[in-house]
Amino acid sequence: MIILTGENVPGYKVKEIKGPVFGLTVRARGLGKDITASLKGLVGGEVRQYAEMLEDARQEALDRMVKNAQQMEADAVIMFRFDSGSISSNMSEILAYGTAVTLEKQ
Repeated sequence: MIILTGENVPGYKVKEIKGPVFGLTVRARGLGKDITASLKGLVGGEVRQYAEMLEDARQEALDRMVKNAQQMEADAVIMFRFDSGSISSNMSEILAYGTAVTLEKQ
């Protein structure tokens, strides 16, 4: 599956637009990570526990978006983006989205 942030795929032309696709995940921080992050916040620096959680969440959202595009029989996702937000003080949502298309070699 080709995934890119632009609307043009070098060497291909868009044959058909299948429609919007997305993958969503919501992650909650655990108490242990919150305590560790609070302590790290006192001294500064990267909070690796949260960085790892967000990396995992982005990969899961991306995988879900690809699965959605495959179900639509798409060859690629163009105009790909990530979005994120907070649902509560300890929950974050990560959204991967784009436009599913089929391609034709030029």
